[in-house]
Amino acid sequence: MSKSREPIRLDVRKAYALFINGVFVRSESGASDAVGAETDEPATVARATRKDMRDAVVAARSAFGIWSALAPMQRGLALYHLAELLDARRAEFVERLRVGARLDASDALRETTAAVDRVLWYAGWCDKYATIVSSRDPVAGPFLTLTAPRPLGVIGSLAPDEPSLLGLVSAIVPALVSGNTVVAIASESDPRTAIVFAECLATCDMPPGTANILTGRRIEIAPHLARHRDVDALSAYGLDTPFEAELERLAAADLKRTHFSQATSHADFFASEAQDLAHVVAFVTDKTIWHPTAI
Repeated sequence: MSKSREPIRLDVRKAYALFINGVFVRSESGASDAVGAETDEPATVARATRKDMRDAVVAARSAFGIWSALAPMQRGLALYHLAELLDARRAEFVERLRVGARLDASDALRETTAAVDRVLWYAGWCDKYATIVSSRDPVAGPFLTLTAPRPLGVIGSLAPDEPSLLGLVSAIVPALVSGNTVVAIASESDPRTAIVFAECLATCDMPPGTANILTGRRIEIAPHLARHRDVDALSAYGLDTPFEAELERLAAADLKRTHFSQATSHADFFASEAQDLAHVVAFVTDKTIWHPTAI
């Protein structure tokens, strides 16, 4: 009788998809990039195309009316839930950063903790920031003028290559506070952490399309995002000067607001300036109402 042979087992290579309109989808072109061979964790990550970017913008625009119309407290609760989900998967994020971003365990834990704390900090501002930045303006005449902030709309955001988790949180969450929706391009050097973050977004009570995450090559997607007529503002972190200038030029074609941070290192994202109400105000517009008063 012939001897039975052990079956040959093949490793299952994980395929990371794009996060658009609350679901994970393959790239429209089917293109992907191989990552992780140097860490013995080979995987494929979807490479977003211009069409994927347009789909994400459509999703963000559709979600804007729902997300911005929520009571500020409800937006805060959704972000608080996001912080809870991140905290519940703390060990997974630490391992993901250790392998994908090549951080040692202590630095990975520090970044994960800072990301959780940052989401929680911004969640608390949802029902408070308007009180701080609103004003009653003095005018000559029997009138009152009241100025209050309103969300801009759809924000295109380029996250830095590193820190891949804390940088992504810094690129997305401040814009959500006031009711904007976001299309974000994740880190190229560690895109897998962004998709694990997207898994938390998918279950944190936000309307589908509120936050969309694309992976791929920034230079292929960002110019189209900058010139898209249905994107109201563009933010970016850690860009080189020529590329930043090109994006500003493209965004200027339809008077798109730009918010480019000069943060270029891990230390910059841990500084106090990286977590500030100014990053919320950068994505609002002021609405002024005139009201007559008795003489």
